[in-house]
Amino acid sequence: MAKVLIVEDDGTIRTGIVRALTERGHVVAAAGTAMDGLKLAVAEAPDVVLLDLGLPDLDGREVLRMLRAVSAVPIIVVTARRTEGEMVRALDAGADDYVVKPYGAEQIDARIRAVLRRGAGGGAAAEQRDATIEVDGVRIDPRGRTATLDGVPLDLTPREFDLLHYLAGRPGAVVSKRELLTEVWQVPYTSADKTVDVHLSWLRRKLGETAQEPRRLHTVRRVGVKFGLAP
Repeated sequence: MAKVLIVEDDGTIRTGIVRALTERGHVVAAAGTAMDGLKLAVAEAPDVVLLDLGLPDLDGREVLRMLRAVSAVPIIVVTARRTEGEMVRALDAGADDYVVKPYGAEQIDARIRAVLRRGAGGGAAAEQRDATIEVDGVRIDPRGRTATLDGVPLDLTPREFDLLHYLAGRPGAVVSKRELLTEVWQVPYTSADKTVDVHLSWLRRKLGETAQEPRRLHTVRRVGVKFGLAP
């Protein structure tokens, strides 16, 4: 069960998703405007926020930036804006996930579980996940959720950190996009999902490279991506 805040101006959608998530055991608060949503975010301290971009009083990306300035709460953007550019801007502004309308209650519930699952677990497996990774000048501290490149701190979003951690933990291995979406995002893979591509693009930029001139993130055409300096 999670405390979910929905910021959505469409009353029909808002009512439907409130009902669906409540039936699945979540505690749900909802707002129809950006300002009401921001007030509830402060007052209710939700576990996750579902944020529409097309709000009547303030653009959703601005709300996203305002939330990110004061909270690390996971934010799932849910919007009718389906272009890759919109997705990139939302993810760069701090969104943890991006879902295009129309969407089903099962999908949203799975996305909520995925963003909340990060860091769960214990025992030997958890100790292994928490071990510091050092490979090809990249140092990753999972406990502190920090990463450096040649000693310089990397400014990564939570999802970029998880992606880098997963890839760097498998140096030289080719990892498919299906595996990344399943293991890092923990959601089912669909061939039309651009989420992995967008995050890889932003991670490359922060590592100081491009897809055309890669140093550590290498695309293996029609297979996936691998991490590590080329031999």
